[in-house]
Amino acid sequence: MTWPLRLDADRFFPADPATRSLSRRLFAEVERVPILSPHGHCDPAWFALDQPFEDAVSLLLWPDHYILRLLFSQGVSLECLGLRPHDNAPFETDRRAIWRRFAGHYRLFRGTPSRLWLDHVFADVFGIEVRLEPETANYYFDAISAALENAAFRPRALFERFGIEVLATTEAALDPLKHHAAIRASGWPGRVITTFRPDDIVDPDREDFAINLGRLGELTGENASQWSGYLAAIAARRALFRAHGASASDHGHPTARTADLPKVEAQALLDRILRGRAERGDAELFRAQMLTEMALMACDDGMVMQLHAGSWRNHNPWLLRWFGPDKGADIPTRTDYVGALKPLLDRIGARADFTLILFTLDESAYARELAPLAGHYPCLRLGAPWWFHDSPEGMLRFRRQTTETAGFYNTAGFTDDTRAFLSIPARHNLARRIDCGYLAELVVTGRLDEDEAAEIAIDLAYNLAKTAYRL
Repeated sequence: MTWPLRLDADRFFPADPATRSLSRRLFAEVERVPILSPHGHCDPAWFALDQPFEDAVSLLLWPDHYILRLLFSQGVSLECLGLRPHDNAPFETDRRAIWRRFAGHYRLFRGTPSRLWLDHVFADVFGIEVRLEPETANYYFDAISAALENAAFRPRALFERFGIEVLATTEAALDPLKHHAAIRASGWPGRVITTFRPDDIVDPDREDFAINLGRLGELTGENASQWSGYLAAIAARRALFRAHGASASDHGHPTARTADLPKVEAQALLDRILRGRAERGDAELFRAQMLTEMALMACDDGMVMQLHAGSWRNHNPWLLRWFGPDKGADIPTRTDYVGALKPLLDRIGARADFTLILFTLDESAYARELAPLAGHYPCLRLGAPWWFHDSPEGMLRFRRQTTETAGFYNTAGFTDDTRAFLSIPARHNLARRIDCGYLAELVVTGRLDEDEAAEIAIDLAYNLAKTAYRL
């Protein structure tokens, strides 16, 4: 027996009839507003080459660490999902078999945001009308494969169909940006911009850190082993990213710690690291100093700064060793912001021409630290609920814990932060529905007027991101 796949028109709205009716009216005002995707991890090659996507597995399963982590947690090996282990042990190569295995475990995603996004993609993007189950796995694989042969499902066509106004990808500081150059040279009007992600040249814990600094010097003609030359080289790379459309930098640090060292101490710190004589805590201190240095550069070149802190990357060393990063083994940690950000804020926290957008995996910091900080410092904005909290309940918790202290206008709108290109409309649709439901509650309980709620709904869906990211 197969079950129908239907998207409830009132999904995610509150159950109370009056609140639901108002939610529906508010959502009607924002449902078709253009999508701004100011931070994410889509591959710019998709839009540079505009080639057909291969199949359901490579498009929907492999890039999505949300999917991989939950399957792995239930004992589904990554080899049987088609991922090649580094020791070249046997792994599944039959894409249809991989998809059938995924369909056989699709029940694991009940109640998760992955299920919500995937069902939206299946129903709205591919027009499939039956639920994904073992009995429908072959039908799904064939229907998706047939659709992907159609020109309407090529990356640029989908970009336009989804109503995307701007999509930002994320590239490492040493990336040649050839795909972004190709997009611009092609004459296609779609706006795909890059984001400057300097982890490869600011994180001494990386095995290739010293090699990367050598490459940085070669690319820029600066002596990256000298503090002044190192900073000048980074500024040059930022300028290149700006020339390719970048409006923001992104920093994925383990903590939010910042520092403000004298230049002599900064040089000594760099010397110890490059000579292999780093002391305990030097790597964290170096990253902390570089957050402040990047903030100062942002004041000069106008780039918005994003900080994604609080993830213990690659918590499972076995998985990292055999399959590499981004396979679902990153775990949230407790994160301090009040003390950690103080050196940076002491230096430039009062500047209104600098924007630092803060993301967290530590929800306990919302009301205690992040909302009070953003509700005071002109430079701070709160990023959308991120990663594990990019979910209906996570979005509601964010609004309930931050709005009374930071307001709506110290937040930066919605950011989908995804590698799963086809899920972008689903994620924005979900965020808009949750925000409209929350706003409707405020109206029904006498805390907002309906005309104010309608204005805020548009701001949350579009205007705040456009302003915060200087798009």
